[in-house]
Amino acid sequence: MTTIEQIFDLFNNHGGSLYFGEQVTETEHALQAAHLARQAGASNEVIAGALLHDIGHLMHGLGEDIAHHGVDGKHEDVGAEWLEGKFPQVVIDCVRLHVAAKRYLTATDPGYLEGLSVASVDSLRLQGGPFSAEEVAEFERTEPNFATAIQVRRWDDEAKVVGLDVPAVESYRDVLEAVLIA
Repeated sequence: MTTIEQIFDLFNNHGGSLYFGEQVTETEHALQAAHLARQAGASNEVIAGALLHDIGHLMHGLGEDIAHHGVDGKHEDVGAEWLEGKFPQVVIDCVRLHVAAKRYLTATDPGYLEGLSVASVDSLRLQGGPFSAEEVAEFERTEPNFATAIQVRRWDDEAKVVGLDVPAVESYRDVLEAVLIA
């Protein structure tokens, strides 16, 4: 099975569960994030990153209620590790850094925390809470794709609209093929 077929298989077989604490499925959430990226005119790499940002949720097998049990499944690491060597670094960083971007935004954007869903605030606690001033500086200094990850994070936060009509997973085949490392 090709990498793209594996991705579609993950969405088709594991993406039907409700996204933790939200009223959309994992697949609906991913498709909405990718749709927002596409509407914004993002590059294929960033659209792919938006689509795949939560792929680790589909892989870790821990269930979407793990935060209720005080467990952080580190889905960002699971997903980034699986994508390593298959996609360019910017795609991997969209996945790897989207949780850090939430922590960054809660530390740097005064209104950001109030806009988060209850589930996102709950997971924030497990993920380490807002960055300290030192962590903010380190994130900006050491992560060349931090600004892209922040944009993907904002689409991630918006991608929770019940019943939103967006293109299906298969419609992203060309995007994934364009950025897949041969």
